[in-house]
Amino acid sequence: MSVHKVIEILAHSEKSWEDAARQAVKEASKSIKNIESIYIKDHSAKVVNNEIIEYRIDAMVTFKVKDED
Repeated sequence: MSVHKVIEILAHSEKSWEDAARQAVKEASKSIKNIESIYIKDHSAKVVNNEIIEYRIDAMVTFKVKDED
């Protein structure tokens, strides 16, 4: 039986929502092994002077904590 864990993380990027997702996985992988998926739960952007200056995501990251026996 495989056991997976899901954590919620927040990430941001000055480039795009896709880049924010990449950064989320990159940073999470520094302390979490066996990441299998990311689900973007919500996304938003910070606006200043009518310009988007930051793309933000709220994501769920799934990783395996136990392999099948």
